[in-house]
Parts: sequence; structure tokens; C-alpha cells
Amino acid sequence: MNYDVKPILVISKCLGFEACRYNGGIENNVFIENLRNYVDFITVCPETDLGLPIPRDTLRIVQKDDKLKLVVSKTGQDVTEKLDEFAEEFLKNLEDVDGFIFKNKSPTCGVKDAKIYTAIDKGAAIRRGKGVFVQKITNKYPNIIIEDEGRLTNFKIREHFLTRIFVLASFRDAKKNNNKEKLKNFHLKNTLLFLAYSQKYSKLLDSLIYNDDSFNSNMVFNEYEKYLYKLLERAPRYTSNINVLLKSLNNFKDDITQEEMQFIWNTIDKYKKGLVPFSVPLYLVKGYIIRFNLDYLSNQSFFMPYPEELIHVNDSGKLIH
Repeated sequence: MNYDVKPILVISKCLGFEACRYNGGIENNVFIENLRNYVDFITVCPETDLGLPIPRDTLRIVQKDDKLKLVVSKTGQDVTEKLDEFAEEFLKNLEDVDGFIFKNKSPTCGVKDAKIYTAIDKGAAIRRGKGVFVQKITNKYPNIIIEDEGRLTNFKIREHFLTRIFVLASFRDAKKNNNKEKLKNFHLKNTLLFLAYSQKYSKLLDSLIYNDDSFNSNMVFNEYEKYLYKLLERAPRYTSNINVLLKSLNNFKDDITQEEMQFIWNTIDKYKKGLVPFSVPLYLVKGYIIRFNLDYLSNQSFFMPYPEELIHVNDSGKLIH
């Protein structure tokens, strides 16, 4: 697989780029450090970018009359308007990006776990939700991919995130000049991956690609992008992964021995029962694809949707469904 197009990600500046946390600290992260070689990062720290110092008093989200305010917890200073102005300017100047990685639990950048209070200086949080800056982003880009560094320690979440950003980066390149041939090539390369993700949306994408009579470049690319985001919303079920493996197996089953076929079946069954990770049957089938020079299958993103260097050795045991 070639990964010629790097995903473009917006990331919290404190995640290994600059010591700008409220306490003057920096959060180093092995995964993000490794990711630097494969993506282009745009860094942001909404708190310092709106003019707050390093170090600084902590911020707090306060809910009052169904409205959320961002305030300095020690002084009560309301910085909501400043944050709004910064977010508007930042998003206005932001070109196409494929996703976001933010600092978890942050009152500005928390994805799901920012604490929300009813008062400035006392009481427990009443709930958790999006940070104020993240809320601005999702208001403008409701389908955009957003994760935090905490959730990305989970292999399944990380695998799904990486798959999506590399697919979307490739699509971003395909849609540059509204070139249907480029779009067709993109679609062909991802055919099996799309089947694993969603048969429903895979068929809808097929209909856009292969309906030559009604091709209108703007309409097709807009519709394709809409369905692509829908398709990538949820990670594939293990049963869908198995179905795609079996579909691939049909391409060489007549060229292998009965014992080899039985071994493949047994390995897939072990994956089905949760005894081995998905990588075991996946690489087994991929080995036969290479052996029989099945170019169509060897170029399928399903077998390696993102650079294998991004798979950590200590993740192998977490691949089991």
C-alpha cells in the first residue's frame, strides 16, 4: 500500500508540541510522537491563543440558564466571548483537515469529558460534556472526526481513528479536481474495506461511481463524501471482517490444498470465538494473496488501511474483538 497523501490533523499544542498547559506542563505521548512521521499537524491551544498566560488559573465551564460560560475559576473572569472570537477566526482560516486530536478533560478541548458546573467556585460537576472550543468545531463540522489522547490508548478506537483519517486523506486528494477517474481508483482501492464497514453505504457509493449516465461531478463528489462519512461512522463488526476474508478467499481457494483450506477455516473460527486477534487470519489470507500475485487484492486497503509502523507491538493482544 502507498500512503502518498498525509492526513492533516489539528492537535492540542500541549500534546508534545509546547509546554502550554495551565500548570506550564507538557503532555508527552508515544502514539502522537510516532504519528508525527505520517501526518501533518496543525497545533492549537485555545487558552493561550486567546491571550491567557502560562501558567494560569484553571478555567471552568459554568452552566447558567441553559447557557455555558467559560470562566477563570479563581477570579470569575468570563472569557467566553474571547474564546468565541478566537474559535470563529481559527475555523474561518482552517482549510481542509481530516480530523482532530485534543487534550482530554480540558474545559476548552475535552471531547466528551470536560466537567460542567453550576457555580464558579464551589460544588461538584453536574455532568461531563464537550469543551467549549470543541463544541464550536462540532457546530461547524458535525461529521468531523474528533478524538482525545486518552481514548486513543484503546486499540480499537485508535485503529478506527487511523483507518478513517487515512481513507479521508486519500479521498481529499481524489476530489481536488473533481476527477472521476481518480475517484474510481480511490473507490476500487477501498472496495473491501467499505464492504467491511457497511454493505448499505458501500452499495450507495457503488451506485454513484458506476452510474455513468447521470454523472455530474459536483453532485457525485458531494453525495459520495456524505455517504463516505456515514459509512465510516462505526467500526466494522467482527462478522463483517470475516465475510470480507471469505470473499477474498474465493479468489484462490481452488489453488490451495484441502489441508491449507482447513487451516484457514480453523484460524478464522478461532478469531470468531475471540481466541486470536484479527491480525492472525488477516495476515494468513494476505500471505496467499502475495503468493498467487493477486494484484487487485494486494492493493486493497482492507489488508493495511494505514502504515503498519503505527501498530504498536504491545497492541497485538487487544485486536481480539
